[in-house]
Amino acid sequence: MRLQLAHPTDHASVVHWPLDEPLDDWSLPGMHRVFGLHRHVVRLLETADVTYVVKELPDDLAEREWRLLRALAEAGLPTAEVVGVVTGRDDQADGLLITRHLDYSLPYRSLLSGRGLRIPYLGERLLDALSGLLVRLHLAGFYWGDCSLSNTLFRRDASALSAYIIDVETGEHHDTLSDGQRRLDLMIATENVAGDLLDLQMGGLLADGIDPVETALAIETTYRNLWDALTGIDEFNADETFRVDQRLRRLHDLGFDVSELELVSAEGGTRLRLVPRVVEHGFHAQRLRALTGLSAGENQARRLLNDIGRFRAVLEKRSGKKVVEAVAAARWLDERFEHAIAAIPPALAAKLEPAELYHQVLEHRWYISERAGTDVGIDETVASYVRDVLAHAPEEQIVRPAT
Repeated sequence: MRLQLAHPTDHASVVHWPLDEPLDDWSLPGMHRVFGLHRHVVRLLETADVTYVVKELPDDLAEREWRLLRALAEAGLPTAEVVGVVTGRDDQADGLLITRHLDYSLPYRSLLSGRGLRIPYLGERLLDALSGLLVRLHLAGFYWGDCSLSNTLFRRDASALSAYIIDVETGEHHDTLSDGQRRLDLMIATENVAGDLLDLQMGGLLADGIDPVETALAIETTYRNLWDALTGIDEFNADETFRVDQRLRRLHDLGFDVSELELVSAEGGTRLRLVPRVVEHGFHAQRLRALTGLSAGENQARRLLNDIGRFRAVLEKRSGKKVVEAVAAARWLDERFEHAIAAIPPALAAKLEPAELYHQVLEHRWYISERAGTDVGIDETVASYVRDVLAHAPEEQIVRPAT
């Protein structure tokens, strides 16, 4: 038997597991079944410090997925953290792939059924997130081969969702993908999503008003619109160079940044063609991290950056002089963000990630201020949010199947 660990110091407890036994026979404390449809045996294992997902599958597939998940992570793409792989257990037994559970992730069954979690219908946002994930993979040269809701996890990202790939058994990594490879991957995604939704519908779990086929077909439209927005070529007159800034702003609004642009003159120099070369996701998240050190989803980061901007404007109005952005961000972190999070009881604060908590506090502040007809202070807002919203919200750090 061979065990490979990616970060042995962080996951030393793995060596004490019954790695030579079939996963179905494990009886460790903290073991649970996992949401979704799976070709292989999959189990959730909660320990004191870390929660793991263990999947049993043939050695060659386990090794392949181990390599691809590490490559995805190195490319900065949203995926589960790979922990280890076990192969060569004996002639009859399959291998094991061990990943770290993605905390605060929500399975599609919870998001689309509306049962068990008090979450508003997020079907359109879920499909937007899945389409965006597929575009990001394709831009990086990754062919998924089995894109589906069952192979994806979702996390709250302000008023949207972010999608994470968690199953890459059929994946391939290339320098670039051909249009044919992208079309095939998109076709597979559409068919699989339709199957996932029909399965929910047949089980009486799909929220009312969702048509499985129409919803699945909408993925292709969303994908193509985003792909064209990120990779399309603009052509304009040579004296309209302001269009370069317009294109960059559109990309930034989508959460992407461009590390290289090519301007090509045409028609004797009277026209210019703008070609974006390398498109990277996480523009706002990277900016927020640089200013504050906070990690957040792209939409969460955009919301927090806007709040920093408003806070900076208040500081400038009070002082009557300009305030450096870095100084405003440091004060915002202390006086607004950390102040608000600290006011939430720890047991309740653990229900959501800090960035998501703060976003929801801002949403609640807008709501109660609108109702009161005046701005409500942050302390009163937090107290109201904790009492009226968070206290009744479900735990989302680890979502387990209903028993």
